Amino acid sequence: QTKTGIALLYDEVSENAYDIQLKLTKEVLTIQKQDVVCVSGSDHSANHRTVTLHRQPVGGLGLSIKGGAEHKVPVVISKILKDQAADQTGMLFIGDAIIQVNGINVESATHEEVVHLLRNAGDEVTITVQYLREAPSFLKLPLGSPGPSSDHSSGASSPLFDSGLHLNGNSTNTAPSSPSSPIANEPKYEKRWLDTLSVPLSMARISRYKAGTDKLRSNAFEVLALDGVSTGILQFYTAQESADWLRAISTNISDLTLQNMKMANKCCSPSDQVIHMGWVNERLEGADSSQLYKFKFLALKGSSFYIFSTPPVSTLDWVRAEKIYNLCEVLFKIHKLWLADDCWLQANLYLGIHQDFDLEDQRPYCFSVMVGHGKSHYFNVELGSELAVWEKSFQRAIFLDVQRTG
Repeated sequence: QTKTGIALLYDEVSENAYDIQLKLTKEVLTIQKQDVVCVSGSDHSANHRTVTLHRQPVGGLGLSIKGGAEHKVPVVISKILKDQAADQTGMLFIGDAIIQVNGINVESATHEEVVHLLRNAGDEVTITVQYLREAPSFLKLPLGSPGPSSDHSSGASSPLFDSGLHLNGNSTNTAPSSPSSPIANEPKYEKRWLDTLSVPLSMARISRYKAGTDKLRSNAFEVLALDGVSTGILQFYTAQESADWLRAISTNISDLTLQNMKMANKCCSPSDQVIHMGWVNERLEGADSSQLYKFKFLALKGSSFYIFSTPPVSTLDWVRAEKIYNLCEVLFKIHKLWLADDCWLQANLYLGIHQDFDLEDQRPYCFSVMVGHGKSHYFNVELGSELAVWEKSFQRAIFLDVQRTG
């Protein structure tokens, strides 16, 4: 079953966010961006479209604009009024960046400059446009089709508000122009969601935190593939949406991990089976504030507990673990649990050892593995359900190990 939904892709450098569509299948998370595509007729320059508009006495050009150089974005079409001049062409879309007006390049123009040009361009206005695939969310462009024919846009010019009414200019046409009928062989365009990145979920990992820190992203997370390719930061409009997507993606990753375990266990003896494996974050002792955590891949296999920097994908990889401990020498402890009533429970199971170190931590879903000589590895996972699985898996692995050694 495929899950789809609208989200934002957040760019930490520019601090802008862009509308995207997510498509989740059992094995892949795909990011889609909107673009305008030619669906029929011949179009040799699909990226740029040149359209001639006939200004109408009522409704003018039939479009509104937003943006401008003062906000480091091009001027874009923010509204298209149904059955008016722009809509009748069938070649203009909300989100189109205006590149030229009557042959004059406006890519670096301010909002006011483009308003002035469009207003004084005469009854026949030729514009060249290109769809802006990454329109910053602060422009608040609707994702849907042309709106009602009456324009409620602002009468005053402003880059972050729809400028529409004052683009009308003074038309010399007295009769309303008849709707233009499509010409045979004329290119036909549609706005569509196109795949831009596909992230395989097998051995993938999720992070809700800013890299290496305790800073939780609000209603956002990123998904990283086995080879390190990232979706970027996926931001959601509500906490509920974020939680739904986090659970759905985590479930698919877990299911694929289970498949990988079954495959690995076909090559292993009954006493050396993989009981559980998956990604965690390890807290770095004595770390500076910029890098508190590092991703690690843990595995419980046979009578051993493994810590990897990258997942084992072949039989040979198992001997390349960073650390291998005998299960009879380790002790698993839970530190923090998340309760249904949204309260923190500090589970004081640490018996006083490294208590100060524990309290420094700002993340939920934490556990430690004591490995002898007072040394512990301190881990956290993204979901409470993952913490419960690790606890049960350690109990089962140790029980089976005790049974074997009898």
